Amino acid sequence: MPSVLALQHVAFEDLGLIEGVLRARGWGVRYCNVPTDDLSSIDPRQDDLVIVLGGPIGVYEEKAYPFLKDEIAWIKARLQSARPILGICLGAQLMACALGAKVYPGPAKEIGWAPIQLSKAGQQSSLKHIGAKKNPVLHWHGDTFDMPDGATLLASTRLVAHQAFQWGSAALGVQFHPEVTVRGLEGWFVGHTAEITATPGVEIGKLRADTMRYGAKLEKQGRLWFDDWLDAVT
Repeated sequence: MPSVLALQHVAFEDLGLIEGVLRARGWGVRYCNVPTDDLSSIDPRQDDLVIVLGGPIGVYEEKAYPFLKDEIAWIKARLQSARPILGICLGAQLMACALGAKVYPGPAKEIGWAPIQLSKAGQQSSLKHIGAKKNPVLHWHGDTFDMPDGATLLASTRLVAHQAFQWGSAALGVQFHPEVTVRGLEGWFVGHTAEITATPGVEIGKLRADTMRYGAKLEKQGRLWFDDWLDAVT
């Protein structure tokens, strides 16, 4: 049975729809809660796929969250193995950092539903299932990153130029959230309540209304994207 390891930072940001796709394919799925579990006991080359999930902290906050240093080194080792790895939001930022790129606060927080613009390479990638028709996707981040050396830019938004990148043949990082489900986002609205309240122009009623408007379509697109990407890298 092929295996996937998900590196998780907060309980409500899980694999979402990705987990259903993997289990339907017969994959074994397990989580590592990075802040509390012993990541060093896991060989970064061991699993057939690693997925690094999101979270409400910054890559550069190593003094406040010392586990980040070890996690970045672990991700670097995984990348060097050339085995498949997917990073989502914080996960993409951690991958960029592990590849030597700078991660830093963006021009503003990008929270809510908005379309992505695919580069030429992005239009030929698995992200074509999400971005080709400019349908809105969920964004929930305040940081951005420089493009790692050797990476290919796949997607951008008006506010944040670096929304998705490919590095090598089996590493993909995305700033937005193609994994979310309508039901699962109710957990986000509770877990991120302080950030929602503190961010000008963001409010729970609009987030929920837009989720009801766009979420079901993103779930369908997200499954197509992940199926396509998984076929390409495994």
